[in-house]
Amino acid sequence: MFDTLQDRLSATFKSLRGKGRLSEADIDATCREIRIALLEADVNLAVVKEFVANVKERARGAELSQALNPAQQIVKIVNDELVAILGGETRLLRFAKRPPTVIMLAGLQGAGKTTLAGKLARWLKDSGHSPLLVAADLQRPNAVTQLQVVGQRAGVQVFAPEPGNTSASEAAGVGVGDPVGVARRSIEEAERRLFDVVVIDTAGRLGIDAELMQQAADIRDAVHPDEVLFVVDAMIGQDAVNTANAFAEGVGFDGVVLTKLDGDARGGAALSIARVTGKPIMFASNGEQVGDFDVFHPDRMASRILGMGDMLTLIEQAERTFDAEQSAKAAAKLASGGKEFGLADFLQQMQMVRKMGPLSKIFGMLPGMGEIKDQIAGIDEREVDRIEAIIQSMTPAERDDPKIIDGSRRARIARGAGVEVSAVNNLVNRFFDARKMMSAMAGGKGMPGMPGLPGMGGNGARRPAKQQAKKKAKRGSGNPAKRNAPAAARAADPGSAFGQPSQAELAEQMGNFELPPELQKMFDQQSKRG
Repeated sequence: MFDTLQDRLSATFKSLRGKGRLSEADIDATCREIRIALLEADVNLAVVKEFVANVKERARGAELSQALNPAQQIVKIVNDELVAILGGETRLLRFAKRPPTVIMLAGLQGAGKTTLAGKLARWLKDSGHSPLLVAADLQRPNAVTQLQVVGQRAGVQVFAPEPGNTSASEAAGVGVGDPVGVARRSIEEAERRLFDVVVIDTAGRLGIDAELMQQAADIRDAVHPDEVLFVVDAMIGQDAVNTANAFAEGVGFDGVVLTKLDGDARGGAALSIARVTGKPIMFASNGEQVGDFDVFHPDRMASRILGMGDMLTLIEQAERTFDAEQSAKAAAKLASGGKEFGLADFLQQMQMVRKMGPLSKIFGMLPGMGEIKDQIAGIDEREVDRIEAIIQSMTPAERDDPKIIDGSRRARIARGAGVEVSAVNNLVNRFFDARKMMSAMAGGKGMPGMPGLPGMGGNGARRPAKQQAKKKAKRGSGNPAKRNAPAAARAADPGSAFGQPSQAELAEQMGNFELPPELQKMFDQQSKRG
């Protein structure tokens, strides 16, 4: 969503590189480019003026660290101001002292309230709560049925005592029911069945009108919610700000939830709504799956916009996805030499990575990947499917010990996976090379060809006194002339000073290691740019 803004800001910062200091003209030109970038991203005009004025004032002030170069100074200032307009601090849900906690969702039709209700309920369930979804949208056709389907996908209970507006009710001329009564009864149901959180999905309209506001206000007065969340489609731009102001005046809300952050819109709503309304953005929905839902962190979003990645969110997703016990077993196999780490373990780890989401999304959270986002977006997920198919076509014995896979076995595996034999060869060879490298790293030897770090074992770990004495005895002469002689250089082990293997051993250790084609292409293009 923020690609256009990210590209413009990156180009602006690049123009500052190599300058020893910032002149008034540099500051004015940079702020002008930032203003254009924000306006092109559809950020509210008042927010843009305030943002640029703050950046200009701070850039001209005496607060800048002399240890940073001009580009870094501007990036830090812009990052701080982005965090400020996005809300400053992370705002978490307030839970009632006496359950159930009541959360009411409000917003226009089409903003994604019903889907968002299921995502929020799933997030609450994963956080240790027992949520109950309430179908209080009785006017949109089949909204109740949709919430029931979403609730089933999320694995949570749905309270839907009335069918709402359906084709059958329209044919029979029956009214849609009383949404206020449904909301009130849901609290009694939650208390009776010991649900500690109630999430109420309310009706929306295509636009702001008196009936919509009155119904939302009536539900609010009937259930006295602990949190009223305004759900807004991040793709509608400036209209989101106008709608949010109307809801704030007519009903009132405590926080904002942004949906469809994975869209291709310019993202101005996300950068405007918190500052204009004075209400924090609390959650963000960035995908179609039930798990594509996160707490909104202003500092992390600012980091993404500036192309600095979002490692904290990536780590949190990995912690939620990876099985700690299985990962520990895999790490132990690698640390013990790697021979016990087979293709079955590799497949298991690869499947866990895929649960985190598309590879393009995962790589996009890494720092510096903004410059090669086109290559990241072009990663072919089908390549991972082919790898999985090849491994699944193997017998358990072949997965545990790939060394037994001879020519006839490779031909059989290729037929089973529907690929060429060369694809099986490439996978097996790359697996052996990767296992050597991962085993070296897990054993504390670090990346091949790089010095070890203190306290990591292998390269940098302390050795017993006898081993140290042997190492010292094997060292060459202290005479620089002898030490630098060609014959001595050929005989010496260049890595021994760091406890590393020789160059020949390193070459053997790395082998013919190859990255997947898409990643190799990505890094080749990045190296040409550098």
